[in-house]
Amino acid sequence: MGKPLDATNVRRAFRQALKDADGINADEWTPRELRHSFVSLLPDRGVPPEEISRLVGRSGTAVTDEIYRKQIRPVIQTAAVVMDGIFGTVQQRQ
Repeated sequence: MGKPLDATNVRRAFRQALKDADGINADEWTPRELRHSFVSLLPDRGVPPEEISRLVGRSGTAVTDEIYRKQIRPVIQTAAVVMDGIFGTVQQRQ
């Protein structure tokens, strides 16, 4: 409609998009969780910190490193396995 996005409307649309997803309680998720997951998983795939910062609109890597890259590998691995189960692996999609 040509107007700036309102945070409440973005959350509402996001939850609406999730409502039919199996095994996901849409009320427990916000777009912020996706951003955090996105930034936390990229380093394990070899994406440089500078590129990650650019992708999320940061001018430098200090904040990105400090906030998002506090990874605990077993937790990340467990989450990646769960995400593969939800979305499938590259081999499963081909």
